Amino acid sequence: MRRLAVIGTGYVGLVTGSCFADIGNQVICCDIDASKIEKLNQGIIPIYEPGLQEMVVNNQAEGRLAFTTNIAEAVKQSDIIYIAVGTPMSPHGEADLTYIYAAAKSIAEAMQDYKIIVIKSTVPVGTGRSVQMLIAEHTPHPFDMVSNPEFLREGSALKDCMSMERAVIGATHSRAADAIEELHAPFRTLVYRTSLESAEMIKYAANAFLATKISFINEIANLCEETGANVAEVSTGMGLDSRIGSQFLQAGIGYGGSCFPKDTEALRFICSKSGVSSRLINAVIETNAKQRYVVLNKLQHALGNMQGRTIAVLGLAFKPNTDDMRYAPSVDLIPELVARGAHVKAYDPIALDEAKKWIQEDILYTQDMYEAVADADACLILTEWDQVKSMDLARLYSLMRQAVIVDGRNCFSLDEMSSHGFYYSSIGRAVVHSQLEVGIG
Repeated sequence: MRRLAVIGTGYVGLVTGSCFADIGNQVICCDIDASKIEKLNQGIIPIYEPGLQEMVVNNQAEGRLAFTTNIAEAVKQSDIIYIAVGTPMSPHGEADLTYIYAAAKSIAEAMQDYKIIVIKSTVPVGTGRSVQMLIAEHTPHPFDMVSNPEFLREGSALKDCMSMERAVIGATHSRAADAIEELHAPFRTLVYRTSLESAEMIKYAANAFLATKISFINEIANLCEETGANVAEVSTGMGLDSRIGSQFLQAGIGYGGSCFPKDTEALRFICSKSGVSSRLINAVIETNAKQRYVVLNKLQHALGNMQGRTIAVLGLAFKPNTDDMRYAPSVDLIPELVARGAHVKAYDPIALDEAKKWIQEDILYTQDMYEAVADADACLILTEWDQVKSMDLARLYSLMRQAVIVDGRNCFSLDEMSSHGFYYSSIGRAVVHSQLEVGIG
């Protein structure tokens, strides 16, 4: 059992702290936001993540997990301090390290003996060294630095942590690497040791590569539509090659969320700063930015004119099983629909409260999917929630004014849509035409 402090109670910090507590460590999660800490002490979780609230409440009850605004006291009581604060994207695309450096300074000023300081946040290469220098300027006490990047997926973060595929540990000293490897022993995961710089680069490189796969298959999908190929068959055939693999080859309207957009932009900035060409990263970002608007063209083609039309938007969060609206396609597409004269009715089972903070347009929000589609001229699928994929298609058909579905996530088979009589336009596949063509002017 180790004593840990986790600075930052956002998505990464809260999941990390809770999971370390759940395997038997004493964890104090810290934040300067007093209202957030007050709610956490009441068992109120500021984010939606399946299973997280139960894990937090259980570990609080068992006395292994605590929340405080007193960072100095948490540092004094802990052997290992994790920095898990936000690194938001600046207007120029670089990672903003303001919170990282503030946390580092707070740690240094509170230290009274040897500490292991671990950066969990995603940071540019070289940040660990600069934090090491900053802390050394503010304390006479010994410490070691570690980079231990997170690889959590929103919606499955607890599984990703408790059954992690690998733990990357970059350390300034082997004793610190030993301690962090021992800390991860209960997870029974592969441990890979590197330098600080390599650990920091691994996180950016991994996310940029996954983003590249997404943009690549989306570009292939657009080509499939023009050549008569089916991207679902193409991606399956590609994925059977063990050198490629099947993951992240699902065509759609691009990536969003808190990681891929921010990390690809940050990597592009690092390339520019380092004098290295970023042509591939530039193409990935450009392709992704354009891809979400493909569905608007499909809607325009189906309806002819959106002025006065009622559009049901199914799914607002950037992906299922989260309420995260950061870089969600809905944030870009709903204002465009409204600007074109459409009336929008939006459904999401989880993210409505968050969506209202991001979408300023006057639209109807509902947690009843069938209320959203009632009397709609078209249905636009932006998030592949299970509720959407399992909806009653016969009921959907009977409720809509026109049986038009534009599916940005390829939730349904073409045969299924044809048998139910829908006009169905998806990504990288042939359009299914209804018996009664829409338009339809």
